[in-house]
Amino acid sequence: MYCTYCVITLRDASGAHVSMSPTMPCNAPGSPYKVQITQPNSNNGDSEILTQLMTHVADQFNKAFKVEEMKSEISSRLTALERKLEIEGLKAVEIEKCKKDISEIKDQIWTAQKKYVDFNRMRLCICYKPMFCLYTLSQETIDYLKQPTFDIWHWEPNEMLSLLEHMFHELKLVKEFNINPITLKRWLLCVQENYRNNPFHNFRHCFCVTQMMYGMIHLCNLQKHVSIEEIGILIVASICHDLDHPGYNNTYQINARTELAIRYNDISPLENHHCAVAFQIASNPETNIFSNVDKESFKRIRAGITQLILATDMARHSEIIETFKSKLDGKFDFKNKENIDTLKMVLIKCCDISNEVRPMEVSEPWVDCLLEEYFNQSDREKSEGLPVAPFMDRDKVTKPSAQIGFIKFVLIPMFETVARLFPQIEEQMVIPLKGSRDRQRKSDMENKGNNSFKLLSPPVLVLCPLIVCVASK
Repeated sequence: MYCTYCVITLRDASGAHVSMSPTMPCNAPGSPYKVQITQPNSNNGDSEILTQLMTHVADQFNKAFKVEEMKSEISSRLTALERKLEIEGLKAVEIEKCKKDISEIKDQIWTAQKKYVDFNRMRLCICYKPMFCLYTLSQETIDYLKQPTFDIWHWEPNEMLSLLEHMFHELKLVKEFNINPITLKRWLLCVQENYRNNPFHNFRHCFCVTQMMYGMIHLCNLQKHVSIEEIGILIVASICHDLDHPGYNNTYQINARTELAIRYNDISPLENHHCAVAFQIASNPETNIFSNVDKESFKRIRAGITQLILATDMARHSEIIETFKSKLDGKFDFKNKENIDTLKMVLIKCCDISNEVRPMEVSEPWVDCLLEEYFNQSDREKSEGLPVAPFMDRDKVTKPSAQIGFIKFVLIPMFETVARLFPQIEEQMVIPLKGSRDRQRKSDMENKGNNSFKLLSPPVLVLCPLIVCVASK
């Protein structure tokens, strides 16, 4: 028998060990046994068990202290970074460095919580202290911002944030939604953080789509026809429409049976995810730009934003355009909610794929970015044994051939349909689109003459316009 401080044994007259149990013999004069007590040594079981137990307890304490130390260190680093951002007014390069530091801290926290990282996971939102100021914009810049010819490549991330902030003030959205200006800054920064560094679906694309929406609002004089609340829904939906896009389209999500596809039952998984991230950000008090609107207004705003983001799924392209055409056959009633909802869906669709409306020097880099993202996806699909769309295969697709079909069968018909309601779009957008189509045709003919590129097969080329649309999401 072992106890904490000694070893107790029973032995009979011959020195044999007596087992302590209910069956042990009685201690009698004819068969006596005596109790022997000895001090435990390092080889005894109790000592080993005690040592192991103490070691285990010490390890647990060490781990607990290390976790607390890590939390304390991370908290201190975040506080220091936020204070630095708030007080010193960092320049663009310094901002990017601080954002990288914060991103690394987030990764450390995430790694400590999970053993693996899924690229479809909903990213964490950090509420930043305001670290960009409202620029004093020249009148030339203010006027230029409203034009479809606006060159989005000349602006740094912090400048794009400031231009988006200007849109909210100029369109009177800050007043309409009673937005705290500091909250607006935090919201914009958090939105920017939740766009990934994809070749195409990134924060610059978000700004590009929003700037075109801003331009169309002014070009079509939408303030005359819809409420400021509807204008706000258009702008916010444009900003949030591709939040946390993973760089792989809906087709990949469904074929690969990703977490997003499973979560949303293969129904617009990306668009549903963009909506979810948008309202996750808005659920944080420090980044909720709708915190001061009443419940009924927020219900309308949330429904409107969700409707528009879901409309950017190009699988619904024909359905939405045909519905809009049917409403144009009679006199378009701007007081009819269903008409306005359809118009808003068409407008965000136009802005989402409007790059070819812009001058060639602005639109051409976007095609290269989109193809890079396509090729990344097709390479992954090949490695995972999934179906590969021909228009995304780097060994089959060419830029001119794909663009001709896309412009001819998708962009021009859609913008011409909107021009039936707003004739000013014909000159500002439809004519530039036709010029882009002709330029791509000329480039395609020159390439054919040189015979120095890979041709799409006729069946693929015929299908290309619709496939390219779907793939753009």
